Amino acid sequence: MSNNSVKQLIKPFSLLGVIGLSIWLISLLLNSTANNKTQSYIISSADYLLLKEKVQALNLVPSHELAIINAVAVDLNQSQLSHLQQSLTITVTKNHSVELSGGKAWGKRKWQPKSVVNDLIDASPAHAARNFGDGVTIGFLDTGLDQLEGTSNGLGLSTDLYGRDKFWGTYDAINNNLSNYSNEESGHGTHVASIAGNADYDVYGKVYGVAPNASLVGIKAFDAEGKATYADVIRGIEWALQVKDQINLRVLNMSFSGPARSYYWEDPLNQAVMKAWQAGIVVVASAGNSGPDPMTIGVPGNVPYIITVGAMTDNFTESDPNDDKLATFSAAGPTFEGFVKPEIVAPGGHLSGLMAYDSQIVQEHPEFHDGGRYFEMSGTSQAAGVVSGVVALMLTQDPALTPDQVKCRLMDSAHAAFNNNGELAYSVFQQGSGLVNVADALTSTASACANQALDIAQDLEGNEHFFGPSNINEDGNFYVEGLGDEYVWKLDDSNLGGDTIIWRMNFAEDALDWKNTASTDTIIWRMNVETNTIIWRMNVESDTIIWRMGIADSTTNINVNNWVEQQ
Repeated sequence: MSNNSVKQLIKPFSLLGVIGLSIWLISLLLNSTANNKTQSYIISSADYLLLKEKVQALNLVPSHELAIINAVAVDLNQSQLSHLQQSLTITVTKNHSVELSGGKAWGKRKWQPKSVVNDLIDASPAHAARNFGDGVTIGFLDTGLDQLEGTSNGLGLSTDLYGRDKFWGTYDAINNNLSNYSNEESGHGTHVASIAGNADYDVYGKVYGVAPNASLVGIKAFDAEGKATYADVIRGIEWALQVKDQINLRVLNMSFSGPARSYYWEDPLNQAVMKAWQAGIVVVASAGNSGPDPMTIGVPGNVPYIITVGAMTDNFTESDPNDDKLATFSAAGPTFEGFVKPEIVAPGGHLSGLMAYDSQIVQEHPEFHDGGRYFEMSGTSQAAGVVSGVVALMLTQDPALTPDQVKCRLMDSAHAAFNNNGELAYSVFQQGSGLVNVADALTSTASACANQALDIAQDLEGNEHFFGPSNINEDGNFYVEGLGDEYVWKLDDSNLGGDTIIWRMNFAEDALDWKNTASTDTIIWRMNVETNTIIWRMNVESDTIIWRMGIADSTTNINVNNWVEQQ
């Protein structure tokens, strides 16, 4: 073989070698970059003090110390994370981002709108009896609170009906400080709070807020752009627990929701919510605005212990209840663990509340602002605000009520929607027990009808976890185990239109069964978190797959229910 032939053979092999070496070096560089890239994680351990020591040994400073769930939020690269995992037993969760959601704007511009919510929920008798929520503080874990005055001699969010100061200020969970002044750029938190506690009157002399004398405190976990993290929200919950006895914080409103990424008991935000409920705070959460399809209840509304609220609308005819309907955006159950949600529905369509003209939401949707103080908005956020106000009225009347007792009486006294044939107009997975009713909630003596089958202490300790009574039949319809056909949600027949609706008490004996049923040893369906797939099974032993449904991946954000089409 000639020298030229050898050179011809060497050249291509040398070129391939150079290319291979280059690819290897690039890969090495990319891997090195990836390993050095930091990510915010929530790290929890049974030994909280040791966890903090291990983090400190890595010369790292946590952004949040979350003692409420034995965790810290800290930025780690893969090497540091691996070191922690090798040095002690930890649970690792990405510090998921939280941000406001957008939407289309529909509706009518109004000047000094009428107060209609209290008539829809039968709260006027309570007000006539001088029950205005006195002595109870409601916390709003949201975008902050603006101390807006209304139009009636300074009444609004700053003072109550008697002119007394009722505003406790705002805790900023983002920057970890407390202030007595207003700092609310979004407008969402102020609007929700005004639904519950606005002491202003409309032009007809009717008060706007459900509990106008309830004290208010803002817990700001969302910034001007509507963004936050799990850690910010958890720190806000922890602060609420720290001050609850000082300011009599009995109700915590959470008007935000997002996709479930795990079982309810594994989610760190949900763990903090459960701690609040266990400590005696009534947690009221919005169902979310991702309806009307099934299994759209989000975090933290998927926590079985708390009160999750869906939305109905008066269909722009407040004096005619016959055309009321469930809002199409209202999220529906069951949860991935088989619990019936929401527990209750409340007015959430085109509600008028206080919002400053320079708020972010008003700037995006000026056509719904009256040019003064009031803004019209729809969502399960607003529905949750209604129920938080109702809970304040219940606790004013009977301060000894526990969260479980409050939930029991709310569900016992709700008015379910029936059609002209006397059948449920919406399934329990859509309306829960029905529309909240203040008069009946205040006279209810029901007991032991909520959460009795659950054990929150064992749940938080990790000893027992619970599954609900929901299942799915061979036709793909949801039902409640052990109950009759009227509790089957026939998806093909689902109707959220304006047919004649009758809101009335449901005295059927089996209506109570789904409210207090749970199991620890029955997995009606299974969730494969790793592949983001729900596998529905009629018979676990025979592995019969009925239905598959995807879960949101780790890039999906939790959202404050910021805007939906007006209904």
